Amino acid sequence: MSAINQLPFERPIYELEEQLKKIEQEPNPTPNTKDAIRNMRLEITRMKREIFENLDAWDTVKVARHAERPQTLDYLELVFDEFVELHGDKAIGDDRAILTGLAKLDGQKVMFVGQQKGRTLKERTECYYGCAHPEGYRKALSKMKMAEKFGIPIICLIDTPGAYPGIKAEEQGISYNIAINLREMSLLKTPIVCVVIGEGGSGGAIGIGVGDHISVLQYAYYSVITPEGCAGILWKDVKFANEAANALKFTSKNLLELGIIDEVIPEPLGGAHRDHRQMATSLKASLSANLKQLMSIPKDQLVDQRYEKFRKIGMFHETGQTEPVSS
Repeated sequence: MSAINQLPFERPIYELEEQLKKIEQEPNPTPNTKDAIRNMRLEITRMKREIFENLDAWDTVKVARHAERPQTLDYLELVFDEFVELHGDKAIGDDRAILTGLAKLDGQKVMFVGQQKGRTLKERTECYYGCAHPEGYRKALSKMKMAEKFGIPIICLIDTPGAYPGIKAEEQGISYNIAINLREMSLLKTPIVCVVIGEGGSGGAIGIGVGDHISVLQYAYYSVITPEGCAGILWKDVKFANEAANALKFTSKNLLELGIIDEVIPEPLGGAHRDHRQMATSLKASLSANLKQLMSIPKDQLVDQRYEKFRKIGMFHETGQTEPVSS
C-alpha cells in the first residue's frame, strides 16, 4: 500500500510488514530466521487486533473513508454473478453517484441500488464524491418500484457523506425527493436489505436506507451528520470533529446497542481495505442469509414489520417519579 494511503495508527503495522517482507526474501533461511519470521507474523496479527479493537469514533471515520476501502463497484464485481445497469430518472438525467440495475446473487435476481464515490479524480468528479442530486434518488426509487412490480428483492449499499449540498440540488428539491423515497420505500411490498459499507451520512444515506434488515460493516459509520458538519454547527470549528464523532455515537457497536441496526458484519483483521475478497465473502454470506429469511415473510406482514421497526427507533422509557417543583 502506498505510504500516502496509510492511516497514522496503521503505520507501525506496515513498517513491521515491510521488515517481514525483507526477511522472507532472504535465500536459504536458517532455523533462527524461520523462528524470527514466525514470531514477526504473530506480532503483526497481535498488533492489528490490538489497534483495531481500540479505535475511537474518529479513527473509525478515517477507516470508513480509507482511499483503498472497497466501494460499490468492487462489491458488484466480487459479490454478484451478473449486473445489468439501468440508467436515468426519466426526467433530468443519470446521476452517477447512485448506480442501479438488475443483478444476481447466488442465482437469485435482485434489484441493486448503491452509492459510488469513485477513486480517481475523474471518477469522483463524475460521482460527486458519492453525493447524489435529486435525479439520483428519483432513479433509485423508479428502479425499486420496478422491483416491487416484478416481485424482485432489493439490495442497497450505502456509502456517502451526504446528499449533494449545492444550490442546484436545493433548487431541484433534494430534501423533497429524499422525503418521497422515505415514504415510498416504507411501503414497497418486496424485501429490502440495506448495508452501510463505508460512510452513512445524513439524509443522503437514509434516502436509500429504509429496509427490512439494516447492516453496517464493522468499521463503517451511520450518522445524522458528518463529524465535521456537527463540529461546525456546535463548536463553530471543524477542528472539534474528534469530539463530535465521539458524541454522535455512530460506530457499528453504538448503533447495534441503540437498536438502530440489525447486524454488524465483521471486517477482515485490519479493515476491509486490507482484503477486498474476504470482505466481499462476508458481505455475500450476510446478504444471502437475510434475503432468504425475508423472502419467506408474507408481503403485507413485511411492510407492517418495516413500519414498526422504524417507529421504534429513538424510543426510550423513563423510570421513577419526578418530584414536584415548589414555588
